[in-house]
Amino acid sequence: MKKETLSLVSLGCAKNAVDLQVRAGNLLKKGYSFSTDPDRADIVIVNTCAFIESAREEAEAEILRALELKARGNFKKVVVTGCYPQRYPKAKAKFPGVDSWEGVPNEWIEPKMPALRFTGKAFAYLKIAEGCAHRCAYCAIPKIRGKYRSRPMKDILKEAKALVASGCKELNIVAQDPMLYGVGLESAAGETHRGTGKRTTLTDLLRAIDKIPGEFWVRVLYSYPSEITEDFLVWMITSPHAVRYIDVPLQHTVPEVLANMNRKGAIDATLSAAETLREILPDVTLRTTILVGFPGETEKRFQILLADLKRMQFDHLGAFAYSPEEGTTGAKMKGRPAHAVALKREKIVMDQAKALWQVKAKRMLGKTYTALVIAPGVARLESQAPDVDGVTYIDADDPALVGSFVNVTLVKRQGFDFLAEIV
Repeated sequence: MKKETLSLVSLGCAKNAVDLQVRAGNLLKKGYSFSTDPDRADIVIVNTCAFIESAREEAEAEILRALELKARGNFKKVVVTGCYPQRYPKAKAKFPGVDSWEGVPNEWIEPKMPALRFTGKAFAYLKIAEGCAHRCAYCAIPKIRGKYRSRPMKDILKEAKALVASGCKELNIVAQDPMLYGVGLESAAGETHRGTGKRTTLTDLLRAIDKIPGEFWVRVLYSYPSEITEDFLVWMITSPHAVRYIDVPLQHTVPEVLANMNRKGAIDATLSAAETLREILPDVTLRTTILVGFPGETEKRFQILLADLKRMQFDHLGAFAYSPEEGTTGAKMKGRPAHAVALKREKIVMDQAKALWQVKAKRMLGKTYTALVIAPGVARLESQAPDVDGVTYIDADDPALVGSFVNVTLVKRQGFDFLAEIV
């Protein structure tokens, strides 16, 4: 009997996309197929995010769109998965017609090999842990995703080897905090250093990945400032695969605001991160995330934040206006700036970051870099992480180049992207 066809909608972060990718790949192995028309299939799976208000609004709009298409006969079933039903298990009543309302799995579901990849041939996301060990006052992720649980190293290496063997040239390591890899494995067989009792670390995993034969990049995304270790930086310097790129989400720089955010233990690391990392790795690309409008952020403290960011000179930066999340301690705090003020501050931070980026990008023009071709006519430099940092358009749209490393000379900046010529 022929299995039903599937249509997939993935919302939210890369980690969420990996969950749907794994599930879809396993369904594919069971005999399901994917519809060539994304709006016409037997079953649509809407994988949702519920991190902030705008993400919930997007999820609700996509669910309603799927239900409307179902009413027209495009779909037989609508399945909603991910963070939205996990956070709001009773919200199914708001969406009559949804056939299945499923949260996130309590434990990692291992992908069947070779894994399905939404990202295409050239690169993949490699998720190494689930949940979060931090309790930031603005964040609901621990309530949605649970405590931090690391995947066994042998399973990650099996997936990494299969990805490289399939032609993948960039492994993007993702988790809520990859630096804490190993947490939750202390009692697992083979996951501690023999005779020492010391837990497996991220660097142990990265060095094991380095032993996989082939030419490929390894990029570690999301690094809590106080968790970056000397051992990790030594790996980045000595590894044949490491991309010298660190995404260190500071969220803020003013100690009083960081304390309110329940990031007090990271204050010293936050204030020195950019200078320290560049001293050790002069050619490193640094990215950060800033949250403005959190309780305790006065105009004076916002000006201090702006001055700190100007001093730190991040290569890439994303800013967001705070919105209180139910169930978090931040939602109950007093002293929160008006949302209109937060939105204005978000724009000011981004305008300053854009001006700094233009100066940095100008210095890069005329220079030659290695780039990974990710689609016909599109590549990324080591300094460009997927989905967040822009791309480099090249003067060749040959599909055969996808998944190849090429040397390119940057000739023009176009927004946050580059135009380049293959050398």
